[in-house]
Amino acid sequence: MNTSTATEALETVSTDQFLTGGHALMECFLQEGVDLIFGYPGGAIMPIYDALYDYTDRIKHILVRHEQGAGHAAEGFARSSGKVGVCMATSGPGATNLVTPIADAIIDSTPMVAITGQVNSWLLGTDAFQETDVIGVTMPICKWNYQVTNPDEIPEVLAKAFFIAKAGKPGPVLIDITRDAQVKKMTKPFSYQKVDKLLGYNPRLTPKMDQVEKAAELINKAKYPYILFGQGVLISKAMEEFKAFVEKTDIPCASTLLGISGIEIDHPNYMGWLGMHGMYAPNVMTDKCDVLIAIGMRFDDRVTGDAELFARQAKIVHIEIDPAEINKIKHAHAPVVGDAKEVLKLLTPLVEKRDLSHWKNEFRKLEVPEKELVTDRDLACKGEIKMAEVVKMVSDKTKGEACIVVDVGQHQMVSARYYEFRKPHSYIASGGLGTMGFAIPAALGAKFGAPDREVVAFIGDGCFQMTIQELGTIAQSGLDVKLVLLNNNYLGMVRQWQQLFFQKRYSFVELQNPDFITIAKGFGLEATKVTQREELEGAIDQMLAHKGGFVLEILVEKEENVFPMVPAGKSVSEIRLQ
Repeated sequence: MNTSTATEALETVSTDQFLTGGHALMECFLQEGVDLIFGYPGGAIMPIYDALYDYTDRIKHILVRHEQGAGHAAEGFARSSGKVGVCMATSGPGATNLVTPIADAIIDSTPMVAITGQVNSWLLGTDAFQETDVIGVTMPICKWNYQVTNPDEIPEVLAKAFFIAKAGKPGPVLIDITRDAQVKKMTKPFSYQKVDKLLGYNPRLTPKMDQVEKAAELINKAKYPYILFGQGVLISKAMEEFKAFVEKTDIPCASTLLGISGIEIDHPNYMGWLGMHGMYAPNVMTDKCDVLIAIGMRFDDRVTGDAELFARQAKIVHIEIDPAEINKIKHAHAPVVGDAKEVLKLLTPLVEKRDLSHWKNEFRKLEVPEKELVTDRDLACKGEIKMAEVVKMVSDKTKGEACIVVDVGQHQMVSARYYEFRKPHSYIASGGLGTMGFAIPAALGAKFGAPDREVVAFIGDGCFQMTIQELGTIAQSGLDVKLVLLNNNYLGMVRQWQQLFFQKRYSFVELQNPDFITIAKGFGLEATKVTQREELEGAIDQMLAHKGGFVLEILVEKEENVFPMVPAGKSVSEIRLQ
């Protein structure tokens, strides 16, 4: 189509009773209960932003400083609120800047709808200014994506998008809307029908009863059963059902990294979390159980180490909503496909009430060497400040009730170990993708999703600089977000690996950092720096008492290592305590 023909097409329908594509999109958001969007405007999405101008009394827009920040903020919002996060960006570089958070969301099962603008439909495929085939780029990392070229499609496409994003195993959906579809008016009155089922995609929530009965039979026969649970328990809001199952069976349980806060930390059956830097007993005991009950987890390599050796002596019950995960990594002797909440409702009446004190004591015995070799060392409060003592002090002062957002690296593992989580949905991390730069935008999103909770982010100095510009978003939004910068002037986790496995050949991991305090204040945030242990408690009190954004930089031990550690590709039984 040439330009003149296209211009005529834009003017075909001029009746005022019909909405433009941009206004139709806003109405779709309202129908889905969306009142918050994270985004960054640009040329190809400008008509949508023009429509948004008419809805600012009903839809709040947060102007981030980089499109990646919009995506991670939407993730943080989704993870703390349980709702679908929404972000928007323009075409070309705007859209490609969303790729990282979209990839992060798919692997961590985070419900998100991303809207991107696109060049006019008659320019598609011509390498027009800021044209990128975002559909082709994001197809492998989305649950679904679709390009809209006709405004009449928008209500139906958006209804599908929100359904797919949150149905079954949640994940991201991207809708790309050409500029002419944003400007044109619909040829029919706006009508919206929410989707609750979709031909070709109908995730099984209620499991087959024969699968549940087989699982119950295996569990009841087990002498040494062991539960590993993941984020699926949190996503399905199955915390109460899970706790009831654990207490009836008395089975010891451990979480994956993203499963943290699925049960209270001081529950007598909770043994901690497992994985590469997880706790000693939960890792070692996977080689001792005879039945392993996996609930809402996918046997990630950071959990299993060498998957061939992982729990090879055990029969596996795998409760999972996504059938593609069944038998993908570990063979399931009793697979149960369904939503964790629904499965546990049916499974718990079928399992026997037991007393497994003798078996739980085997876990507790292994806590002794870990305390002596790891915990006591980390919390000794000697020498340079350690990350662990910072996290523990924040945990004590917030009574374990804050929403903790972490970036990626040593501080991520230390936060998981030493913060005592007492509320669900309290540990927000980039798990599967391991995205440096996640925490600052995710923390601001998490605060919007849980405005009544204290939100504290623990961030390393390398990660901090990847999305440092979002300090401006926190300041402009007036958010009460606390950012704890644990500064060791290194890319700490990479340096640890180079020390342990590359003969201390420290290749490009030392950082010459800027003056973070001046930068934070330049953005309009309160900030202070701690260099001595005697300053630490007062600074944390100052941070927590402050109403508004706050950056607390703490200089920590420069070459501190994080243990326990399962070396990459090794069996979990080869976990190191030092």
